[in-house]
Amino acid sequence: MQRVLFLTGVALSVLSLGRSGSLPAAPPQVAVVAEEEVYRVTPADNGAGPMWASGSTCLVRLGDRVFASGLETLTDVQPLNNCRWLLFERGEGGWVQVQADPAGRTREPCPLAVFPDGPLFMSVNPTLVSEPNVRAGPSRPEILQFDPARPHEPYHTILPKWDGEPPFSEHSYRSFAADGQQRELILFQNVGYTHAEWSFRDAQGKWSAQGRLIWPFGAEYEKPQPIRVCYPTVALKDRQVHFCGVSDIVEPNSAWREYKRQLTGQEWDYGFRRLFYVWSKDIATGKFEPWLEIASREKTCGWIRPLDLWVDPHGNVHILWVERAIDTRLREKFFPGEKQSHALNYVVIRDGAVVLRKTLFVAVEGQPGMLCSFARFWITPTDRLFVFCHAQEVGLNAASPGENQLFEILPDGQPGPSVRVPLQKPLSSFYTATPRAGASPSWTLDVLGPTEGEPMVLRYACLRLTP
Repeated sequence: MQRVLFLTGVALSVLSLGRSGSLPAAPPQVAVVAEEEVYRVTPADNGAGPMWASGSTCLVRLGDRVFASGLETLTDVQPLNNCRWLLFERGEGGWVQVQADPAGRTREPCPLAVFPDGPLFMSVNPTLVSEPNVRAGPSRPEILQFDPARPHEPYHTILPKWDGEPPFSEHSYRSFAADGQQRELILFQNVGYTHAEWSFRDAQGKWSAQGRLIWPFGAEYEKPQPIRVCYPTVALKDRQVHFCGVSDIVEPNSAWREYKRQLTGQEWDYGFRRLFYVWSKDIATGKFEPWLEIASREKTCGWIRPLDLWVDPHGNVHILWVERAIDTRLREKFFPGEKQSHALNYVVIRDGAVVLRKTLFVAVEGQPGMLCSFARFWITPTDRLFVFCHAQEVGLNAASPGENQLFEILPDGQPGPSVRVPLQKPLSSFYTATPRAGASPSWTLDVLGPTEGEPMVLRYACLRLTP
């Protein structure tokens, strides 16, 4: 595993990043084209939820057609596999359910991917356990292929090819990505705490490469162990694969673990504190480069969440994440005097090395600032890079209501001026119709997610940017 040191605020020239264009003098001009409810879901109490697959997406666009996948909780079935997938299409009168799993049961949401002229793909992970009261067991990853022009018609089931017979379960933590232009797919699915299995489908429709992505190793922990990497954002482009996720392991610090147990009464607690990136120059070879640790909040028991990833036409990898400095429950006992902070951070990676790092928004305890809780990239046909986010202004004694904002990341990596997106019900977290799922860059942004007050109501927004 590689480690990297870098200076905060390193700035590169427009030429060095390969992006052109003059700096805008005003905030972006964005219009809300549509805002509507898609579906509601009853809590399944199985540890997942409708946004569990947020590293991938459950929303795609093909030309004028927009599709979303959803979950329905099966009330007569015990967790964990107590949900089934749904497929929705947006028509002239709003959203219509066009398909539902006729027989299978699952735990997690089912990500979507597309090629620009079709077909439409859905990653599913049905349990192989037939008894509805059995809590857990083996599963079988599948890809469902739909005709977007006739989404009501029967779908075709595709079985990915794996290296051997991996012991998949309902805890898939899977990632599904597409190279729309090359018409290729890749699927990652975790197996335990040691690695992810992956399978690559080429333009000829063959699962022509498979293998294992072995997790980085935490030799520095009290008990050295693999560092499971979860909730990744994954991109496939010209057979390069880029993978960025967060550590997800049982609390490795024994003193912190015991103190948390006293606070919560739980025997376990997971830490999400280290952000890792890995890439393959050509996935057909099955080889990945060494792991790169991009960020860490290990010293003060903080928290990190990966948000998005974009590979630009020049091969630069743009990565977006949020991080929190400390776990305030532990502050008085273990690191008194440390200040809490919340930051939206951004890096650019080229050839496996960080070449630029920026903090886009930050809110430091005791100071006024902007607290951003969630964000996604918006890429235009001219390769301009925008960020759509949920944020709020925080002061010494109060915070403003959360709202959605939009700003551009300028060619030198600086954030441009932001504008409020006037949604009637701001979205607190969201999927987008992303190029990582095969969608084409667009002046239109499609967004799917819940509001702060209604986490089980999934809403859709369509935004349009003035070029």
